[in-house]
Parts: sequence; C-alpha cells; structure tokens
Amino acid sequence: MIVSDLKNSSRIELLHPLFKQLFDYVKQHNLLETELGRITLDGDNLFINNVDLDGVKKEKQVLELHRKYIDVHIPLSGKETIGWKPLEKLENEVSAYERDSDCALYSDTPTAYVDICPGEFVIVYPEDPHAPAIAEGKIRKLIAKVRIM
Repeated sequence: MIVSDLKNSSRIELLHPLFKQLFDYVKQHNLLETELGRITLDGDNLFINNVDLDGVKKEKQVLELHRKYIDVHIPLSGKETIGWKPLEKLENEVSAYERDSDCALYSDTPTAYVDICPGEFVIVYPEDPHAPAIAEGKIRKLIAKVRIM
C-alpha cells in the first residue's frame, strides 16, 4: 500500500505505465463538480469510478481483495479511513474471489488504518487487502482502477 499527497504523485508515476495518465487527469479536472459515474481514460485498462458513499463504521467494514486491478482511492470531500491487513494473514473469507467483479471479501479485522483527506491518495495492490470507505457520514471519492500489466 502506498499513501501520499497528489503533489508528490510524480514519484509514484514510474511504478506503472498508466499512473501518470491517471494523476494528470485527476489534477487537471475538478472532479468534485463532475457527474457521478464511470470516467473511462483507457477502456478497461484505466477508469475512474466517481462515487458518493455513505461511510461505514470501522467494525462493520470488510476487507476486499482484487487480482486484475490496482485500486487508487482519492477522496474529494470528507475524511476517509482505509484499513489494511497482510494478504498472508487473511483467515475469514466471506465471499470467494469472482472474476467478473474482481473481488473477494474477508471479515478479518485490519491490522493498520490510514486516514486520507482531499488532496491525498492511497494505492492498493493485489497483495493489499483493504477496507475502504470507513467514515462518518457521506464521502465523495474517486476509485481508480488500473489494470495490472
């Protein structure tokens, strides 16, 4: 998992060939004023889900795991907490991995939490089970999906 500020994204952009395109787009558009829904940047290789969510209580949120995509979580309004637990320590599968949704769910308690605010981001790789959208009230955020090359 990588946590940083959008101002420092150039350091991260070398880690995946689509990261620069993603961060350039996010920095050049006022996505808080953009319509909710999917923003396609490169077909199914790179897209952003612009969502408005009800925050979930820490003890109720499950960990999710993806295999085909890297997630980049970017809050637009409100503070979001994201839980994390090492892949090797997962024990309590709630929903087995499904190829179509690229997701498996686990009810384990995260071993670490990070708070992110607008202007910051979290990147989670397939080895990063994560519990997103932990918050009080509503949050507006981007969830970018970056296909693993």
